[in-house]
Amino acid sequence: MKNLPKGCILRKATSEDASSIRWLVFTAKLDPTQLKWPQFWVIEFDKKIIACGQLRNFNEAQELGSLVVNKNWRNRGLGSYLTKYLIEQATQPLYLECLGKKLVNYYQKFGFVPIDFQDLPASLKSKFKISQLGKQLIGVPVTFLKYGISEHEQLAGG
Repeated sequence: MKNLPKGCILRKATSEDASSIRWLVFTAKLDPTQLKWPQFWVIEFDKKIIACGQLRNFNEAQELGSLVVNKNWRNRGLGSYLTKYLIEQATQPLYLECLGKKLVNYYQKFGFVPIDFQDLPASLKSKFKISQLGKQLIGVPVTFLKYGISEHEQLAGG
């Protein structure tokens, strides 16, 4: 894995990071619900959080979520570093939802594959049902993805 830029540190979030995490997620216009700092990893520089992401735990699944890099630090590999790290930390099947084709293409580089809503585990269907409704009713460009889908599942169309 490529190294972080000089002076940057990846670490598990602490309770003192909660407001910085909330601010990063808010400024990125991401879902501000379910921000549980113990599930977050952060990258800091000069004692300031410049990137964050979390692995949310669900029944029989995990979700990679709230991945944000401060706009002044983008295009330096921080998001890729954090994405790869969170993938390595996952202990259950890993999913995510994203808006727009650009993000779908981004996550596909890491091995995520688009899947249909009905192929999500029940625990994630309940979380993503509003996104799915928005997709069906008004065409919200949401895509659900699963990490590391097997060749067998691809052949089966899942």
